[in-house]
Amino acid sequence: MRWFRFRVAAAMIAASGVVAGLLVNIDRAMREGQDRSDVLANYFSMFTIVSSILSVFVLVTAARWMRRHPGTSPEPVGIAMAIAAVTGPVILLGIVFNVLLRGDPPAIAATDPGWVAFLDSWATETLHVALPVYFVLDLLFADRRRALPWSSLLVIIGYPLVWTTYTMIRGERVVAPDGSAPWWYPYGFLDPHTAGYGSAFAYIGGILVAFVLLGIAIIGIGRVRARHAAPDDTSTPPPPMSRLAI
Repeated sequence: MRWFRFRVAAAMIAASGVVAGLLVNIDRAMREGQDRSDVLANYFSMFTIVSSILSVFVLVTAARWMRRHPGTSPEPVGIAMAIAAVTGPVILLGIVFNVLLRGDPPAIAATDPGWVAFLDSWATETLHVALPVYFVLDLLFADRRRALPWSSLLVIIGYPLVWTTYTMIRGERVVAPDGSAPWWYPYGFLDPHTAGYGSAFAYIGGILVAFVLLGIAIIGIGRVRARHAAPDDTSTPPPPMSRLAI
């Protein structure tokens, strides 16, 4: 039952990070005179935020099932699929942020009041460090994880592909909140106006390969864990009871 508590705690921490980031964006939008509706729409279109919100729902659903179904039976296929689908994005976000983006805050962060700076730090660390670390631990150690078929790879890469398609279509149809351009992309490497569509799609291809590799690792680890957790079938079965003993 300890993973029930771990999953609830992880969901609460992730939700607090999303709320903290939302408050930071609202405060900065007000200080810069930006349209708050556009800022909110853009905030909830970011891959980090969408993935974190999905993680909250998945972890709460999985924890609720564990609470209602005590025992040792593996989790349902739907829950196992959902956990796998958010594990890859959250882990990749943690890797990319901490390797490539850490220490590169927006210019307005220099003028943040103390409480905004604290919330910004909280959102950054919970969504890019704590949540990815949790999902690694859940993948390796959580109770009752179900092995998934290799075809589940399509589910794991499906969500990032849907988000990317949505983002590339939406990017040309929204205006940057600061009015600097008649388009807006949540991440500079996806902006075709920066280095062209060739560069944007090269990044998309590279990220897709990363998701495929992560998906293979997630499914493979789950299958190995399930194989080692299976009961030992090599033990000699007890002899049948004779009729005289009845």
